[in-house]
Amino acid sequence: MSNLPEFLVFALVGAGAQLVDGALGMAYGVTSAGLLLGLGMPPVMASASVHYAETFTCGASGLSHLAAGNVRRGLFLALAIPGAIGALLGVWLAVHLPASWLRIVLTPYLLGMGLFLLLRSARRPGERTEPPRGTSLLGMAVGFVDAIGGGGWSALTATTLLARGMQPRVVIGSVHLAKCVVSLAASAAFLFGIGAGHVIAVLGLIAGGILAAPFGALFIRRVPARAATVLAGLAVLVLGINNVVRILH
Repeated sequence: MSNLPEFLVFALVGAGAQLVDGALGMAYGVTSAGLLLGLGMPPVMASASVHYAETFTCGASGLSHLAAGNVRRGLFLALAIPGAIGALLGVWLAVHLPASWLRIVLTPYLLGMGLFLLLRSARRPGERTEPPRGTSLLGMAVGFVDAIGGGGWSALTATTLLARGMQPRVVIGSVHLAKCVVSLAASAAFLFGIGAGHVIAVLGLIAGGILAAPFGALFIRRVPARAATVLAGLAVLVLGINNVVRILH
């Protein structure tokens, strides 16, 4: 496959993941990582490629939330610092586990994320702005699994904090800015561990995500949030089942 068709494939992956993220406010990483795995990319390379791309795509989002006043310093620090530590531990495990073992580890994660998205239901918005107890442990744990699986940070942290009664705009803004730090930490560790990786994949994910970003708002207006959640959950679930089939064969 020449560089241009390969680039276009990864751009389509990035665009599709960005549309899902635009509709849900989450799931860019787990969707794009799952699609890359479905294309046959090794698990550690898929996670590295997603984190390299997210370092750029999350930056604009996080800074815009900061400028809009949607970030609370206490919540940001409680998520970002432990999340970065968890990401470094996750990258170390991802780099040192054999690809076949890592695929086995990732399969229940993809299946679980698919079910999580399918079962995710709307909750009454809260008004709390201070981080609840256990937020740092949440950040470290999710940073760890995000680095191994290539995604899941926003889906797990935002949903958990919203369920504990935090104000939605504060959660979304702080989680997105913290994700920049977590992605940067994971990217630096992957760069040190495996090098630049699949450059075409990274550039394709970035280009596709940037081009699709303006359509995110239109997509969420046309597709009900519950329907988009179900579609994303089914997509990730199918990718997990595909992994099961590949492992058994």
